[in-house]
Amino acid sequence: QVQLVESGGGSVQAGGSLRLSCAASGRTFSTYVMGWFRQAPGKEREFVASIFWTGGKTNYADSGKGRFTISRDLAKNTVYLQMNSLKPEDTAVYYCAANNVGGAPGKIDYWGQGTQVTVSA
Repeated sequence: QVQLVESGGGSVQAGGSLRLSCAASGRTFSTYVMGWFRQAPGKEREFVASIFWTGGKTNYADSGKGRFTISRDLAKNTVYLQMNSLKPEDTAVYYCAANNVGGAPGKIDYWGQGTQVTVSA
């Protein structure tokens, strides 16, 4: 059974930092792109960042460029999202996701359960 388990969310003040983790299990992810999405109350889920499991190529939404860094640890089967200089508008539930590169474009094959990030002014 494939599982993506997020951790590391919490409450911080503006300007602070958090590191989210996504532990992936249940299959080999070598052909997958791993990503982070977020959903704020009353808003649609939006893309934050992604990384190719093989090769490590990254991509970021404009909202996180220069502040967020996505990385992966192949030995631990874990993807991270380091978030610095957090702003109140970063408040959201953050979800880990996996997309099979060889599958339908943009189709998310697996989602995590989400972790809450709250940034106070």
